Amino acid sequence: MTNMYEESREIIEPYNLPYPDLISLSSSSSSSSLSSSDENRRLEVISTALMEALGPTGPGLLAITDVPNAVVLRNTLLPLARDLALLPSDLRNRILMAHGLGSDVPLKNLDRCVSSFATQLKYGDGLVPSKPTSVSSGIPVKDDGFSEKLNHHFKDLSGSFRELGLCMMDMGLRVARVCDKAIGGREIEKSLLESGTAKGRLIHYHSSLDTHMIKEYAAKRGSRKRQPKLKNVILLNSKDMQSSKTSELSQLKGGAGRACEKVSELWQQWHYDYGTFTVLASPMFTRPKLRQDEDEEDGSMNFRGLECPSPSGHTYLQIIHPNKDNICIVKVPPESFILQVGESANILSRNKLQSTLHSVLRPVELESLSRETFVVFLHPAWNKAFDLSEYPTEELASNCHQKQNFGGNKDGVKKLKEEIHKIIPPLSSRLKDGMTFAEFSRQTTKQYYGGNGFQANR
Repeated sequence: MTNMYEESREIIEPYNLPYPDLISLSSSSSSSSLSSSDENRRLEVISTALMEALGPTGPGLLAITDVPNAVVLRNTLLPLARDLALLPSDLRNRILMAHGLGSDVPLKNLDRCVSSFATQLKYGDGLVPSKPTSVSSGIPVKDDGFSEKLNHHFKDLSGSFRELGLCMMDMGLRVARVCDKAIGGREIEKSLLESGTAKGRLIHYHSSLDTHMIKEYAAKRGSRKRQPKLKNVILLNSKDMQSSKTSELSQLKGGAGRACEKVSELWQQWHYDYGTFTVLASPMFTRPKLRQDEDEEDGSMNFRGLECPSPSGHTYLQIIHPNKDNICIVKVPPESFILQVGESANILSRNKLQSTLHSVLRPVELESLSRETFVVFLHPAWNKAFDLSEYPTEELASNCHQKQNFGGNKDGVKKLKEEIHKIIPPLSSRLKDGMTFAEFSRQTTKQYYGGNGFQANR
């Protein structure tokens, strides 16, 4: 099943860059006399293809594959996004505090479509928790043993978050080095190192069933002051909720159980990332366990949902391709990583790198399907000042989506293009010569999401 107009959108597969080739391209010895001429020519071809993928006529993204150990870390970390999102708020807060994590979305909003768990990652040093914490402390163990199981279940949270985050930061730094070589200088890589940190974000995109169950459980608990009976808190798959699953799914299929009056066709609205690079783990799709015989354990501690393949075979990440007349849906190899260009890279490269306008499509017909991913946002130092003296003036007044026709003869696409025009503030309205990255990020956030922002009420 597909969203309205989804069939009219082209599926694209970004340029695939194997990690060993990224290592060779970014190595200082890759072009030395010790390398064979054939190998140097091969790497030059790869570098040219990479720059075409990230440049003004490309999609502004690429896929990175064959990253050592990253598959294990991804498969350990991503399912924990759903588990955290479905925990009662008091237990979730204690787990997050124990692991030095926080959230940058209002988790008290029961109608939220996304739950995000974030922290700063420091180059060469791992996690930077907001408060000194002890991961081993976790939740005090109760006589019923629930807290001990809870602590054990999340024992790899901060370690996997840190290791995978640092690995993805290294990918971004290496791509920055390759881009600097092609452009000349090393401004992009240097700006990342000067920043010292990047933002890591573990994200759960809610299914309609998730949101419905969160709201129902909150209503059952009544007053927030009342302490939960921990032995009965077993997330979506608890015994005391098992008997009602069939009727709840029936309600959802009939439309009566939707968490919002109108479920958006987007999990995430159209936007540009304003940092340098965004590195994303390829998403994992999950559904809840609906029968006791699906459980691998004894039924008393069934946190994890069931991983399932993408129902459409793609990531549900969609972009506006500057060199095509359609909106494109991104498909990448399983367990790969996606690197997207942000607006800061576009600015620092004088428009030689193309920032990616993107959103995340939501399969609204599949009410029990959720999506998990891990994202690292690389950005310049907050006090980095942008010099626009060599930036093409005509490019400031428009974004790539404003230069395309998007196949206006295709049903629905023209209307969608007009809608996108309304919610994306042009770069010229947010960026001035000499503005620091901190000022640019504040102005961008204000124009997207502020009280009178383009997406304030979305």
